[in-house]
Amino acid sequence: MPNLVIDIGNTALKAAWSDGTTLGKTYRYQGERITEFISGLIEKESPEVMVISTVREIPAGTVRYFSGKCVRLVLMDRTRTEEAVSRGLMPYLAPDRVASIIASRYLFKGKGCTLFDMGTVMTVDFIEPDGRYSGGNVSLGCRTRFKAVNRYSRSVPLFDTPESVQDKGTSLQTSVESGVITGMLFEIQGYIDKFRENIVVFTGGDAIYFAKRMKNSIFVVCNLVLMGLALIADEYVKNIR
Repeated sequence: MPNLVIDIGNTALKAAWSDGTTLGKTYRYQGERITEFISGLIEKESPEVMVISTVREIPAGTVRYFSGKCVRLVLMDRTRTEEAVSRGLMPYLAPDRVASIIASRYLFKGKGCTLFDMGTVMTVDFIEPDGRYSGGNVSLGCRTRFKAVNRYSRSVPLFDTPESVQDKGTSLQTSVESGVITGMLFEIQGYIDKFRENIVVFTGGDAIYFAKRMKNSIFVVCNLVLMGLALIADEYVKNIR
């Protein structure tokens, strides 16, 4: 019986069936009918373990419904921090960050890592060679920066992420595009230069976009959060059996 892992983020839901540490078919959903979407996934096949990482509150009735559809339901949110604490991580860390750190420890065991998750926000987390989490930072994500420039300046329209970026802007649009993208590249490069001994890992929706613009060797792992959730699910499966 496979497991089902689900990450409910700020803008979208991502899910995948998993067998041990291997991810199967993945799904993406962007909308408000989250319960109905998950119900559709488990309608024909019940998972052994279902792990849900969420930034949204799930009603108690929905939790009971999901619990009845699997052998074990593991819920990770801002109040359920057991998975983080039991692995030596800070309880304030968002569940998706916890999952990414768990996956990075597994994939790059024995190596120091600087982990960038590039989504609505950009998080930067640091993992020591012995697996110890030594801290991390939170900044604005790429599209959030464009929205902030538009929102807090009456004269600047909302621009989107460009395919190509000029070194110096020659119009209002290229000035904003260059300012946002080049600023993020400088920020990312600063972390890389400061922790040169670390492996650099990119994940999140904008990971590939920025990896293509870096001169350093970068590991891009697009489903890092789901992989971390799969590792958690696999631990529960072993305990069940």
